[in-house]
Amino acid sequence: MSKIEKALNRAREGRSGLQIVPVSGTVPRTAVVADRGGHPETIPRMAENEVRMLGPSDLIERGIIQRQQGEDPVVQAFRDLRTKIIEHSQGRNAVILIASVTDGCGSSFVARNLAAAFAFDTAKTALLIDCNLKRPSAQELLVKTETPGLADYFENPDLDIKDIVQPVGIARYRVITAGKRREALEEHFTSEKMKRLMDSLRRRYQERFIIMDGPPMSKIADIRILSELADYVLVVARYARSTNAQIARCLDAISEKKQLGIVFNDEPRFPLIR
Repeated sequence: MSKIEKALNRAREGRSGLQIVPVSGTVPRTAVVADRGGHPETIPRMAENEVRMLGPSDLIERGIIQRQQGEDPVVQAFRDLRTKIIEHSQGRNAVILIASVTDGCGSSFVARNLAAAFAFDTAKTALLIDCNLKRPSAQELLVKTETPGLADYFENPDLDIKDIVQPVGIARYRVITAGKRREALEEHFTSEKMKRLMDSLRRRYQERFIIMDGPPMSKIADIRILSELADYVLVVARYARSTNAQIARCLDAISEKKQLGIVFNDEPRFPLIR
């Protein structure tokens, strides 16, 4: 039996950290509802520099789930995945790299909503880092998109970490965008400055889970570098489009100890027969 077949069998049987999560490529309108007060709740420590809290229509526009729709299969899937990660990390904070098998698998959708699922928990905070420097998307979450990000931090020694960590408008949820596009920025992933950044972000808040939205696995060198900075790697495949050979190649590029699982995006939902 091949490595990928073993991985898929373990995932389906639920005997390991490998988990197939059926999530849609887009969030249906019914997947987002208002909190009791019409907005997500805040916590005092983060309220000082929080931007306007996002309402239901804002979340729909950004493709973000919200916890009050707890019975929606999409919300349940991300909550289950969050629980698996917390169990896997034994309650300690962790850095999780999200990498798609190929372009168009929906890894950014998975990354931003996994971060949202961690932010649902009032005892946890989430930080999303956009490491897909060629095709960034995290800036779409922000009301003010012209903010310094990862690329600017690498290039500008005067920027502090606090200058690139941006509030999203969701309690306990922060983001570092890719920043302004420049050439050959991926080389910074191997720099001491990147290592110091990740160490500082990890130490700053013990309850923080860091989600790295990585480039597709075709950028294999970048994925290997980023995986060294992460505790775990979650591979995103698109149902019925990503082949077993492609998935196997991705798993081969990642240390087996760091393989958190495979998410199959766009898995069809079949109606129940009553």
